[in-house]
Amino acid sequence: MQVEQLINVGFGNYVNRHKIIAVISPDSAPAKRMIQNGKDQGTVIDATQGRRTRAVIAMENGHIVLSAVLPETIAGRCTQLQS
Repeated sequence: MQVEQLINVGFGNYVNRHKIIAVISPDSAPAKRMIQNGKDQGTVIDATQGRRTRAVIAMENGHIVLSAVLPETIAGRCTQLQS
């Protein structure tokens, strides 16, 4: 049984580490398209608290979490919990 491990994605918002598929930068055209499609479908969760989006987190259930924390920082937090 997996114990849920929550990762801080900024400003008191957390996601389950085991449900993350990818953490990507929002600057590429495919990432922007993914965000727009998610907004159209209602599957985007904005955790930026009004700040600039620096990371796009793709979740296992198809949801997309927008974060104001850099992808490298989120990846580091995931790796830190592994050890």
